[in-house]
Amino acid sequence: MEQRAFNISSIILKEKISKLIKSLLNNKVLGLNGILNKFFKIVALVIIKDLVKTASYYFANKIIPKSLKKFIIMVLYKKEKKNSFLGGYKLITFKNTLVKILEKYIVNIILKAVKKYKLFLWN
Repeated sequence: MEQRAFNISSIILKEKISKLIKSLLNNKVLGLNGILNKFFKIVALVIIKDLVKTASYYFANKIIPKSLKKFIIMVLYKKEKKNSFLGGYKLITFKNTLVKILEKYIVNIILKAVKKYKLFLWN
């Protein structure tokens, strides 16, 4: 079987991060850091260069700060699913807003590689 390698740049692109920040929904529940998405969008316009520079540094050096690893999982009971034990509950994860954006960024890179190298049959 032929091996395919792909390189992921450690340089995070400002334009792509800006687009992901703009795509955040304003009325979503607060993240773990307590910052509303609506507020984060406004502040990010001012700090985007520093945000991208810092994220690129962490990504290049394979560093994940402890504060970005923290999250809270809340379990909610769904009243309409009374007969099913596992289906009767919904998990909601509260994460740092920056983590959400970086996760989306990395997922987009992975999806691009999957399509380019035809790693799944459905593409």
